[in-house]
Amino acid sequence: MNKIIPFSLNEIKKIKHDTPFYIYDEKGIISSLNELKNSFNWCKFKEFFAVKATPTPYILNLLKKNECGMDCSSLTELLLAQCIDSKDIMFTSNNTPMKEYQKAKELNAIINFDDIDHIDKFNKKFGMPKIASIRYTPNNIYGNKIIGFSENSKFGMPLEKLLIGYQKLKNLNVKIFGLHGMLVSNSLNEIEIIKNIELLFKTAKKIKDELNINLKFIDIGGGFGIPYNPKEEPLNLSLISKELKKLYKEILEKNNIFPEIYSENGRYVTGPHGYLITKVLHIKKSYKTYIGVDANMANLMRPGMYGAYHHITVLNNSKKLKKYDVVGSLCENNDKFAIDRELPEINEGDYLVIHDVGAHGHSMGFNYNGKLRSAEFIYSNNEFKLIRRAQTIEEYFSTIKGDDIYV
Repeated sequence: MNKIIPFSLNEIKKIKHDTPFYIYDEKGIISSLNELKNSFNWCKFKEFFAVKATPTPYILNLLKKNECGMDCSSLTELLLAQCIDSKDIMFTSNNTPMKEYQKAKELNAIINFDDIDHIDKFNKKFGMPKIASIRYTPNNIYGNKIIGFSENSKFGMPLEKLLIGYQKLKNLNVKIFGLHGMLVSNSLNEIEIIKNIELLFKTAKKIKDELNINLKFIDIGGGFGIPYNPKEEPLNLSLISKELKKLYKEILEKNNIFPEIYSENGRYVTGPHGYLITKVLHIKKSYKTYIGVDANMANLMRPGMYGAYHHITVLNNSKKLKKYDVVGSLCENNDKFAIDRELPEINEGDYLVIHDVGAHGHSMGFNYNGKLRSAEFIYSNNEFKLIRRAQTIEEYFSTIKGDDIYV
């Protein structure tokens, strides 16, 4: 099975830049964002894009123009998002240094507290804002290896602490309250997503019943998955929307609770619309046939870190299939983009496209083995525009103090 590429090999060859590099499809990103927003048109809904997914200013500004807020989890992400209206920044962090809280307060971002102790420390240092939220991690049956299961999760508060936290916020004169729950990650299971959000709705009712707090918003987090493998079925957003609308009426509206619904989907919005372009350097025949490309795990960590599948398109006209491992050049044996993958017969110099890297791709890159960060391009109106240049050797050495390094 194949995946669609919005540009051709001839167009790629016109890019006067060494591989590897990333390409993002602007039209595709906006399409996925609109699909998400339209699915929740039955309520007051807002998407807070997870900056961690694709922290590239061009893309953040593109999303801002299309009425997205920003979900931030660090000082750097807050700095990237500070061009956004303050009411449209959500700060959800854990093990948070005070200087990061300070910046969030300066930006009037919505603070989403991860632990009760953070509430006391924040109040002592800065005083409480009028609006605050708490991250909830219920003892539920769902979870996965990315975000973890409740008993092993470092994120959020269990129910008993959650209720204490809201009472504490109320005592500190907070007037507007939110509830946050990021309970799954990259899920293609509609029932799992619905059940987790239903739990948040029921928790909102419990908060009102026990503390007389009527939530302004429920942030359902992210976690909406994408089909990395073309054999997988895409998420049925219309089914999720239909069931959540019903649950919203039964659990919330029926009890005079009318919260806005927020989400923090990064992967769903940009993930399918990013492509890593790499070139074949070597073909090694050993116990297997290894296709050595100029990209490596420092450019795309997910396959090596999670064993994640990323579809690969070979940009040639070969009809003959062969089995390959597609590998990078790091001194690590998990530096592999594909293992025992059937692909069209490959030759040195061929271009490969690694799909679905628009989220948690470039952003998770690193410099192991002295590898440099790759460039990023946007594809818009049939043209490519450089939106992040590649890292240079001089920049790699620029933070070193002591003996001069000559390059």
